[in-house]
Amino acid sequence: MSDSASDSYSQQTPESEKLDLSTKLAFGAGDLGTAITAMIGISYLSPFLTDVAGLNPNLAGQTQLVGKVWDAVNDPMVGVLSDRTQSQQGRRYPWMIWGAIPFGVFFFLQWIVPHFSNNENANQWGLFWYYTAISILFNTFYTIVNLPYTALTAELTQDYDERTSLNGFRFTFSIGGSILALVIGLVISLIIPSNRSQQFLLLGAICAIISVLPVYWCVWGTKKRAQAVAKLHPETEQISIPLLQQLKIAFTNRPFLFVVGIYLCSWLSVQLTAGIIPYFVTSWMRLPQWHISLVLLAVQGTAMSMLFVWSAISRRYGKQAVYFMGMSVWIIAQAGLFFVQPGQVVLMYVLAVVAGFGVSTAYLVPWSMLPDVIELDELNTGQRREGIFYSFIVFVQKICLGIAVNLVLQQLGSAGYIKPTNEIPIPIQPESVLQVIRFSIGPIPAIALICGLVLTYFYPLTREVHAQIVLKLKERQNN
Repeated sequence: MSDSASDSYSQQTPESEKLDLSTKLAFGAGDLGTAITAMIGISYLSPFLTDVAGLNPNLAGQTQLVGKVWDAVNDPMVGVLSDRTQSQQGRRYPWMIWGAIPFGVFFFLQWIVPHFSNNENANQWGLFWYYTAISILFNTFYTIVNLPYTALTAELTQDYDERTSLNGFRFTFSIGGSILALVIGLVISLIIPSNRSQQFLLLGAICAIISVLPVYWCVWGTKKRAQAVAKLHPETEQISIPLLQQLKIAFTNRPFLFVVGIYLCSWLSVQLTAGIIPYFVTSWMRLPQWHISLVLLAVQGTAMSMLFVWSAISRRYGKQAVYFMGMSVWIIAQAGLFFVQPGQVVLMYVLAVVAGFGVSTAYLVPWSMLPDVIELDELNTGQRREGIFYSFIVFVQKICLGIAVNLVLQQLGSAGYIKPTNEIPIPIQPESVLQVIRFSIGPIPAIALICGLVLTYFYPLTREVHAQIVLKLKERQNN
């Protein structure tokens, strides 16, 4: 973007703050790398740890719980620090620039299987501590890259519909990254069908490399726009309230609590389902492993194709209406998966496509609600603290996700999960294990989605209310 374009931004009013295509594309690209690593992690890390690395499910669940708890704890730390960062590059960009390469390196190291001892018990604990340490380091740099990036949404435009559009581009790249990761996984599983250790190592290496570069595209493609908007709204550069008081204000912001709940319910369902699908496909449906990638592709492909459809509907009917539409069909799909029987492969794929309609709204709606909440906070306090809001919505989600994944793996272990071997790649699991898998893919996500619908019904920031907030902010700036 040229300097003259940057100058033209500084002459705009809040109502005319529209984003050009190159800025939207660059912003969207910022979520590509983290989406790739997140999809690979949630879809394959549990079966990698239990079936390839050889960790028993109890330890596999615990190492992921530790990683998620730390991931949640470091979110508010990075959020506050990025809010307070002073740099010629801006508040968010130094974190993204310096965190990108370590982010890729530690992602790759998750897919190595080291050998610590010939004693099985000692080797189990060696693997546990290795994967726990790598998980902590990877999640640290994931946050360093991703949280400042997500906070850019509110710094690029104040326009209600432009934010929905901006998030449409973001999640097009996000779902596109997820699809790309799944395609790479599918191709690798077909090329190397019999060696799962090599499959995961190659998958980790390829995805680590292609996850780093889009971060820099985002930085250089949006930086001038963010700097110009910061000049237009200089109050966004000052954060003077102490941390504990910031937290108090954030959690006394009633619409923010609704968004936290809506986001939590949506993403708990998304990630819990993605994590259990590998076990559902192989242990319950008794299908070859390459079907795992195809099922996930059916969900993510549908979700991506629907993003701009939902975005257009949102402009006409509002975010809440879109969320109701998407969640309704998604609940039907999740409930249906509980009743799918082995051999009903076509029905399984149909329900995966139907679920994709709802998953698309889970990507789009909660994240487009959050900037509106930030505007309300600015009206009430006179300051903007994007980092604190973005970090704590993810903080709650990660804590709950870590607990959920750990409990599922603990239940699998307690139920007697049988590890696949080269001789028996798809062992017949006990009935108790199969019931854990079915409940984890059906009733539990469906209940969470119903709770999200209830919260959305009572969400107070409609389009009209948001327009009044922006008007009051404009009047304050003109005085």
